[in-house]
Amino acid sequence: MGTLTHKAARAAFGKAIDTTLKHVQKDREAGLLQIVDLTEKFMGDQFRSESYEGARRMIRDQDSKWMQYVNRLLDELDPQVLKMTALNLGFEAAFHGTKTIRKMREVHQCNIPWLILMDPTSACNLHCTGCWAAEYGHKLNLTFEELDHIVTQGKELGIYFYMLTGGEPLMRKKDVIALCRKHNDCAFHAFTNGTLVDEAFCEEMKKMGNLSLSISLEGFNEVNDLRRGEGVFDRVMKAMDLLKKSGQLFGTSICYTSKNVETVTSDEFLDMIIEKGCRFSWYFHYMPVGNEAAPELLPSGEQREYMYHRIREIRGKEGGKQIYTMDFQNDGEFVGGCIAGGRNYCHINPNGDVEPCVFIHYSGANIREVSLLEALKQPLFMAYRDNQPFNENHLRPCPMLENPDILVKMVHETGAHSTDLQSEENVEHLCDKCREYAENWKPEAEALWEKQHFVQKGYCNYKKKSDDPSK
Repeated sequence: MGTLTHKAARAAFGKAIDTTLKHVQKDREAGLLQIVDLTEKFMGDQFRSESYEGARRMIRDQDSKWMQYVNRLLDELDPQVLKMTALNLGFEAAFHGTKTIRKMREVHQCNIPWLILMDPTSACNLHCTGCWAAEYGHKLNLTFEELDHIVTQGKELGIYFYMLTGGEPLMRKKDVIALCRKHNDCAFHAFTNGTLVDEAFCEEMKKMGNLSLSISLEGFNEVNDLRRGEGVFDRVMKAMDLLKKSGQLFGTSICYTSKNVETVTSDEFLDMIIEKGCRFSWYFHYMPVGNEAAPELLPSGEQREYMYHRIREIRGKEGGKQIYTMDFQNDGEFVGGCIAGGRNYCHINPNGDVEPCVFIHYSGANIREVSLLEALKQPLFMAYRDNQPFNENHLRPCPMLENPDILVKMVHETGAHSTDLQSEENVEHLCDKCREYAENWKPEAEALWEKQHFVQKGYCNYKKKSDDPSK
């Protein structure tokens, strides 16, 4: 009965989206207000009432930056992409999935993630300087059957959002398409170097509507190609042109370091990717992971504080740019700190190891040997659950980068082993590279946290230590 009710609700939501999208073309403001009403009807108190009212105010202000952004989405994205994004990322993942996940967390007494990041392959068509895939090569793959089984198990737990990394996930283009087609009720998102995007792939994406892309960039032509290879920047620009022409939803994935932090947040760079059709940009703080990592690429405290302010400036209601920017390390205030270890996400590498984070290569479970639920109950993940948040200051969220003693303790206490695909890395070796950075960032993070008078804004799916007398 529950499944029938779910299917009926999805069908009703889909029909309402169709009607609303037609309405949007005739009377955009009325159509968008109808979408907010529809969202409030289905989502209810999953969002605060102020959020719905804020959305309505924004829609009525047609000259505002974010309304211009929304209008560009409606004008430039393919209708199938718009509909499937609303259905799968909105209805399935945000509404139905979130409700199911919350219930499953209570039933199973463990972390159940909202999304799973998985690597179809270790293979890559490029040989970027400093990338393990360039050294390790094409040896490891999750079969289509394994990817399919992960998603099938995930949906039973309420997980409807799957991200694909690698290696280069589009080396497995055929299987990625097949996975999206089979699980057309899920949202998929691939992190790619962009060089394998062609017209045929864009047509397949358009038919399905449930696959979006993040394209890796290091900066402008010279800097990008110095690391990724001659001609790669131009190939990426061509891929963006194809995706924009096809009406696809895509953005960029940028690792910021001590060398490129200002370039990749400059007006010139942002204007370029916005013109190319990018709708969002993920910014990832450099992590000194692996025996060959370069700690000198860690941003300074001043550079990190610059990123904190700059990202908020870019996405502010006033000024900034018409692109949604996310800073994985500095946006902890919105999600309650570290989201890894299955709290909101986890990672499955191409060897099948179920890791707490794409940057934390330790595990005690392999998806080829245990079920997804058993992997989420492995000792390391339970240690994450017991210790989150790792710091009450959510500008110091990570058990490795800002709180290195915690990761060392958890790895030793749970017996987790190194799953680094290039060469095993001792947890002390990893965390020792972070200690100086953690100490330098601590006073700046504390001053910033205190100055801003932060209040927990995101969904808090852990027991606060202050609420637990045993802590």
